[in-house]
Amino acid sequence: MKGLQGKFALVTGGSSGIGQAIAIRLGEEGASVAVNYVGRPEGAIATKEAIDHGVEICMKKMSEAGGRPILVAAADFDKVLAVNLRGAFLCARAAVRSFLAAEQPGVIINVSSVHQLIPKPRFLGYSVSKGGMQNLTRSLALEYASQGIRVNSIGPGATVTPINRSWIDDPVKRRMVESHIPMRRAGDAEEMAAAAAFLCSDEAAYITGQTLFVDGGLTLYPSFETTWSSE
Repeated sequence: MKGLQGKFALVTGGSSGIGQAIAIRLGEEGASVAVNYVGRPEGAIATKEAIDHGVEICMKKMSEAGGRPILVAAADFDKVLAVNLRGAFLCARAAVRSFLAAEQPGVIINVSSVHQLIPKPRFLGYSVSKGGMQNLTRSLALEYASQGIRVNSIGPGATVTPINRSWIDDPVKRRMVESHIPMRRAGDAEEMAAAAAFLCSDEAAYITGQTLFVDGGLTLYPSFETTWSSE
């Protein structure tokens, strides 16, 4: 993939799941990756080892494969809005300041969710945080586009990650979840990472302010898959 050789990336939530997959993918594509994690460091250390391994493989294939990853510990936020929205804002603010100070272009990728569009009853804080992230992404993209800073989001649907073990490991619950997805399967973290890597790359140089939904069609109003109106 063009555009990630020699680039530097900070990946928040890099100790597991989608964040870990994104960190590994960017490392494989040649970027130097700082892995930011919350809580126990073991997962982040495993991520570093996986990135190291990925970079070693990548360097055999690409002479200019990227640098070594580092670990960065995060504060332990305990509220959904603080983690999902305020955390994204604080990271974006720091990144923008850094890009502007260096007079260099840069890329910010937020990890949103299909629930920035689809309401999720009984998960109000989560839905609100992701809805807010949509306008955080769009507003920052508009404000800094002329200065070479691109801001986009990925919007994962149901994804096989450790945080979703409660339904992944239960065949009945998993069938229930996947029955609502037009492609009839959950995604995996590597598919989310591939979308993030694309948006980071120079191949996406003309894309800003967008959310790329990686959801197997979940945002396509799946209840309309079969005709149930008066037509």
